[in-house]
Amino acid sequence: MLAHWAGTLGAVAPGLGPAGILHVDLDAFYAAVEVLVDPALAGRPLIVGGAGPRGVVAAASYEARAYGVSSAMPSAQARRLCPHAVFVAGRYALYADYSRRLHEIFQSVTPLVEGIALDEAFLDVSGARRLLGEPEEIARDLRRRVHDELGLWASVGVAPVKMLAKLASEAAKPVADRRGTRAGPGVVVVARGEELGFLHPLPVRSLWGVGPATLRRLARFGVETVGDLAALPLETVVGALGQAHGRHLHDLAWARDPRPVVPGREAKSVGHEETYATDHHDRPPLERELVRLSDAVAARLRAGGVAGRTVTLKVRFADFRTITRSKTVPQAVATGQELAALARGLLGGVDPSPGVRLLGVSASNLEPRPAVQLDLAPVPGEGATTWEGVGRAVDEVRKRFGEAAVGPAALLDGSELRLRRLGDQQWGPG
Repeated sequence: MLAHWAGTLGAVAPGLGPAGILHVDLDAFYAAVEVLVDPALAGRPLIVGGAGPRGVVAAASYEARAYGVSSAMPSAQARRLCPHAVFVAGRYALYADYSRRLHEIFQSVTPLVEGIALDEAFLDVSGARRLLGEPEEIARDLRRRVHDELGLWASVGVAPVKMLAKLASEAAKPVADRRGTRAGPGVVVVARGEELGFLHPLPVRSLWGVGPATLRRLARFGVETVGDLAALPLETVVGALGQAHGRHLHDLAWARDPRPVVPGREAKSVGHEETYATDHHDRPPLERELVRLSDAVAARLRAGGVAGRTVTLKVRFADFRTITRSKTVPQAVATGQELAALARGLLGGVDPSPGVRLLGVSASNLEPRPAVQLDLAPVPGEGATTWEGVGRAVDEVRKRFGEAAVGPAALLDGSELRLRRLGDQQWGPG
């Protein structure tokens, strides 16, 4: 289905190009993949995420959303809202595989793809008109291909700017209530000349950057819709919200969003963190966890061909108080041993006795890692180089025999290695 927005335009935002930007967002992605794997789950309230008392909801089917369940909600709250829901532990590797296939479809349409998450992206199709047709046609074909090739449904917004494309995809989505899920339009187009007619009736909280605090400040001026915000003088908005934030939101209220679609964004940091089913009050188990987290970070750094100059330790206590401690070193590091050593040093200044609920390690200030010859033999004075070679050898062994084939001895749990990998315990302990 295709919806084309027709509205009345009071004033055209300057500099807007043709409606050539698409925002594609898969519908209830994780839950939909789980239904593909197990069709018996179809039509049932389904919650994907951590089922334990410290778990969070990764995704909910529309049948579960009808009861108020939403992503990022504590699983305990979701269970209260929908006690008959089926909980399924998230499978990050499975979703990542579907995401890879999804992005292959995107790349076949245009090289200008800006991934936002596993299941959503912006596409600039302005240059694909001659080959593939107008953006509305491209959006319909893309949605059909995603369903035909992956078995998943997507909602697509088409607009002249990114912010409007995102809002249009929201308007294209299915609607859930307890009488059943109603299909949405699937594709919503905001054509040039119709931007403000679509945008101004929307609640002001629809705009990027309008959180609870901003909403309270704007409410003092009677602002409820985006049109109300646009009607305020710029000076009033700046006075209420500050120079940068005020100007930014006022521009958005007039559909002025100059940001281009930027493909291939480079990661600014690489990290892993874990929430524990029970709090840690002593340092030794936390130091062991640092080895596990650092091993995982190092593997991703090596895979990306980068190293980090700043190592950050994140600690969340039992009362949810969260602190971070960082150290920047002259020479970038990329081995698990170096990362763990720096993280242990940072942990030394933290008192764990109140109970540590979450622990995390990340590397930032990333830079390309120079090529290092694979060499397992120790070289006096070149410990980092030696460990770099060990790390590469470990990668090769894992690639051939599996992730748990080799790892730090400190992570042995009986006869099994307890490694940490991307997506493990993504949504809290089970």
